[in-house]
Amino acid sequence: MYDTVIKGGTVVTAAEQFAADVGIIGETIAAVGQDLRGGRVIDATGLLVLPGGVDTHCHIEQLRADGTTDEERFITASASAFAGGTTTAITFSTQFKGRAIGPSLAEYQARAARGMIDYGFHQIITDPTDAVIHEEIPALIAAGIRSLKVFLTYDPLHVDDRGFLRILAAARRHGALVTVHCENYDAIGWMTEALLAAGLTAPKYHAWSRPVAVEREATMRAIALAELVDQPIQIFHVSCSEVAEEIARAQARGLKVWAETCPQYLTLTAADMDRPGFEGAKFMCSPPPRDANAAAGLWAQIRRGTIDVISSDHSGYCFDGTAGKRSAGADAPFRDIPNGVPGLGARMMLLFSEGVATGRISASDFVRLTAFNPARLFGLTRKGRISPGADADIVLWDATARITLTNAIMQHAIDYTPYEGKIITGTPITTLRRGIIVMHNNTITAEPGSGRFIPRAAYEFIKPTGHLANDFNPSAYA
Repeated sequence: MYDTVIKGGTVVTAAEQFAADVGIIGETIAAVGQDLRGGRVIDATGLLVLPGGVDTHCHIEQLRADGTTDEERFITASASAFAGGTTTAITFSTQFKGRAIGPSLAEYQARAARGMIDYGFHQIITDPTDAVIHEEIPALIAAGIRSLKVFLTYDPLHVDDRGFLRILAAARRHGALVTVHCENYDAIGWMTEALLAAGLTAPKYHAWSRPVAVEREATMRAIALAELVDQPIQIFHVSCSEVAEEIARAQARGLKVWAETCPQYLTLTAADMDRPGFEGAKFMCSPPPRDANAAAGLWAQIRRGTIDVISSDHSGYCFDGTAGKRSAGADAPFRDIPNGVPGLGARMMLLFSEGVATGRISASDFVRLTAFNPARLFGLTRKGRISPGADADIVLWDATARITLTNAIMQHAIDYTPYEGKIITGTPITTLRRGIIVMHNNTITAEPGSGRFIPRAAYEFIKPTGHLANDFNPSAYA
């Protein structure tokens, strides 16, 4: 007898799908088989039984240097995640230039503990001083924060090439993965100055200031510097096939370079920013959505395997009010409008509808992209799979239901969704986190504070290749 048995559904793994029951004891999947019996039975007849989604790129209640935070809170983000079928998230702790990591990390840990979703952290490094490189980074990696985030653009987050190399070397010494936002800082600044001087200030010119070339160049440069150090990296939010091709060439050379994209690059275009008045600000994110042909190129790279993770890059700013998109005024130039879009709750529904329901990918591909691959890449060893020994993070999914996306369905703190009114096929019915039902029919039943921090130990998948130029390891001396 199991504590809980999910009966009558079709189990979908990263490799196959089959009719089976899932037996749960406590928080753990104990068996996948036929005719299992349990104290509680959940009927999954006609439904897909999927591993809970793993979203490894979420900006939630992120701290700002002035003491404020992003509008999304861990409570509302957890609700949105569960409503969308996601049970685990990796979010961002920020270092502020001129400051140590420790105080902001401690505050962020306290905030995250109030949520309901299971979580880990990426540590953003903005100021790679000697103390940060040789003391703080080793300590936070030892504490289970085994991924570092680097921005190659944005004030005040931008890190130059020398700083990036120092971070890569520290990650290699201590066994962490480095994730990178790839856009050329100086090129964007130069383009922005030219556009504003020409009087081109509307939201649509955000895309003009960050064309494909600035993302492609920064991606190529990030890969080259990582190759110099022999440090594995993941390139965040690839917006088009031209950038993915740079990554594919690196992968063909045997480099450990991984890529993710996001639903906004599969469903939105630059034309969405060209709307009357300030409306285009709702669709501003970086890198920006590209032209109407970009999505087809991304789907080809997804099927090829170059892009093997789909995250949300949830970075929501309310449209109305003074804390979000209008914080610099309703007539602010594109340079001064916070850019980022909400997507934590929509991620899996959009990908299933655009991918599985259309035949672009299989249901097993969907599991790989949204759960198995992100869990494997980031060392979440008990997440992203339906097999004995894994956490009982499970989503019961109606593959045929057709619904219209609305902001109410998202359950986030943001006052809009860029996908408002979009009709999709496929939606979660029930979400379990560690064996407990936390969402059913879009009603959240989880308790605040029930989420759990997941420390990540060293793991084989992200170990360096061992191939170094001239057989010299600069990380041992830098």
